[in-house]
Amino acid sequence: MQAKIRRIVVQIDEVWVENGQPVSPPVRRALAMAVIENPFAGRYVEDLDALMTVGQELGALLGQRCVQALGIKPGEAQSYGKAAIVGEAGELEHAAAILHPKLGAPLRVAVEKGAALVPSSKKMGAMGATIDVPLGHKDAAYVRSHFDAIEARVTDAPRANEIVVCVAVTDSGRPNPRVGGLKHQDMIGKDGLN
Repeated sequence: MQAKIRRIVVQIDEVWVENGQPVSPPVRRALAMAVIENPFAGRYVEDLDALMTVGQELGALLGQRCVQALGIKPGEAQSYGKAAIVGEAGELEHAAAILHPKLGAPLRVAVEKGAALVPSSKKMGAMGATIDVPLGHKDAAYVRSHFDAIEARVTDAPRANEIVVCVAVTDSGRPNPRVGGLKHQDMIGKDGLN
């Protein structure tokens, strides 16, 4: 099954100053959101494979859109995350089917590697609902400077029979990080932890 996409929204967030301190280079985060029809809205379906396939499609599409929006090469991406908001005629498991089994592999291709787990969140919501897309370093989960989130919202979604699927990618960590821990430049990136 292919995703029935009603709308795609891509945005960039750049932080140039944080608490009066310059951020150089600016922290840049890209967010790509697809508003899709939920084929299982309003009914219980045991086999959710069709949504898993949709997740695979959207992992590639939205990951590529984020990298393009940042204007970077895939290997220059530093962190990523994913999230979904399910409209009221759906169920939370529909978001899980999209986000977990198959979305990660094509997203990792879009950002070149991605040894670490892709952080995720999901919820039920009405039109205009917001969700925080958690972010973590794509190759080393212990890089504290990259623990972050970006808020996602599409004003007219999700409608009752829709799902908003979100992917976020960054080219850096938080602005002016100072909590110690493993640094991006010191990570190994083989086991997804260090």
